[in-house]
Amino acid sequence: MEVTMITGAQAMVRCLEEEGVSTIFGYPGAAIHHFYDQLSESNTIEHVLVRQEQNAGHMASGYARATGGVGVCVVTSGPGRQT
Repeated sequence: MEVTMITGAQAMVRCLEEEGVSTIFGYPGAAIHHFYDQLSESNTIEHVLVRQEQNAGHMASGYARATGGVGVCVVTSGPGRQT
């Protein structure tokens, strides 16, 4: 039996795909770039870029309420940029 190894980032994207997530809201950065590299290879998940981390949470919440689906936000670590 051959064991195939995957990275944590690959596992995260696969789990989102298997759960039927079609849209995520996020803000990329250095701390989460491995995930974003894998996300770019997904054919089923659309990424909506936000301008500030809190917006991703608000958009995911609104998406979940409006669609009845799962709202997902993904952001990098660090302080939010105030605009």
